[in-house]
Amino acid sequence: MDDVQTDPATDPATAHAWAALGGAPEPAATVTYAPSAGVLPARLPVREFARATVGVCSLAAAELAARRSGRPVAEWGGIRVAEAAVGTAFHSERELRIAGRQPTAFAPLSGFWRTADGWVRTHANYPHHRARLLAALGIPARGTPEQLVERVRTELAARPAREVQETAYARGALAVAMAEPGATDMPLDGLPLVESRPGPEAGPRPLSAAPLPAEGVRVLDLTRVLAGPVATRTLAALGADVLRVDAPQLPEDQDTHTDTGFGKRSTRLDLTDPADRRTVGELLDRADVVVSGYRPGALDRFGLGPDALAERHPGLITAQLCAWGWSGPWSGRRGFDSLVQAGTGIAALEAGPDGRPGVLPAQALDHGTGYLIAAAVLRALTVRQDTGAGRRLRFSLAGTASWLLHGIAPVPEGGPGHDPAPWLAETESPYGTLRYARSPLARPGGGGFNWTRPPGRWGADAPVWR
Repeated sequence: MDDVQTDPATDPATAHAWAALGGAPEPAATVTYAPSAGVLPARLPVREFARATVGVCSLAAAELAARRSGRPVAEWGGIRVAEAAVGTAFHSERELRIAGRQPTAFAPLSGFWRTADGWVRTHANYPHHRARLLAALGIPARGTPEQLVERVRTELAARPAREVQETAYARGALAVAMAEPGATDMPLDGLPLVESRPGPEAGPRPLSAAPLPAEGVRVLDLTRVLAGPVATRTLAALGADVLRVDAPQLPEDQDTHTDTGFGKRSTRLDLTDPADRRTVGELLDRADVVVSGYRPGALDRFGLGPDALAERHPGLITAQLCAWGWSGPWSGRRGFDSLVQAGTGIAALEAGPDGRPGVLPAQALDHGTGYLIAAAVLRALTVRQDTGAGRRLRFSLAGTASWLLHGIAPVPEGGPGHDPAPWLAETESPYGTLRYARSPLARPGGGGFNWTRPPGRWGADAPVWR
């Protein structure tokens, strides 16, 4: 990764991420961290990575708040992020309790499997992904979950890992061969942490002073598991009006929606329906930000690609997320955090003594990318205060993985042991009492943020802005 020249007192990972987001170097020195031992333990520098993503997001929120109020940087005060809060938030799906119940993270057919020559990672949490995986392997979708697990295990053990990977890809299923570090199927060198292009010149769109940094900002959320929803959940905690839009034919997992739906509203619109497409157009007319998490080009046929949106809405900020990068032979492939860990060599680096593939201590690529997306949106809103122009932002889980693998140096840990309890809260919701992880973002001078509303029922809200 490129070297960043900063104040030597500045945390290096924070400085690098802030520079990648286009921030001036001086404010990064205001971010410090309250240490906590045992946060996100791993061979890779996951703690340093995670806290930096939250740190730059906190800094971007402070920058926007200061810009809206007219306060100079010198009056901010320091931003001190608690590593314990970061570690708890990066486990939000594990910390969540829904009426006392702990959600299930992965379905039975999601995970690592031995193959004839190595390992493969599958993802089959959603019914349509499960059906495609079974079809790709020639296994009838009949029997108990235990029987299907055994059939999949037997079938995969007889096939080479890359054959499974390519067969699954051809059938729209999700399976990735575990790669060794430095010997991946996709090149990681040169993958940026963020890509950023300005939108067309536009008239001023100033945001006046407000109690919360993103108050009054309208965010159209076209994302699914998990990085995109983390980004928009974060913007909601900062006061944005976030409206998530899903296709009616692709129901969201209820537990995932509950975890990532805090502060948002949720509606269902079918982009293949002309009336619903007109509704989306009306929402865009008043939107400030669009965050999308579909594969490259997937939304272009509906006129929702970033260039088309920039032409029609010059002040609009668009942030796109994909799994494997925006160019190259893997750019059009589906992917999730767990698959990117397998395909980039992370799973091999974190392997156990028996050689079984390892995993990061959290869905860290998802969560970290989510905070980076939110930070980039906040920075774009700050810049838009002066120019009125929007921004076209792009991220990928693979780009984030490249930074974690090659761009972050370990920092000694310290402080008391990680106790998540102070960073958990409870609220009532349509799903019952929720125990959830609070937002880890920090305010200058102390304090944090929380959501003003619990997650509502998936798809139950009207497609209108507040």
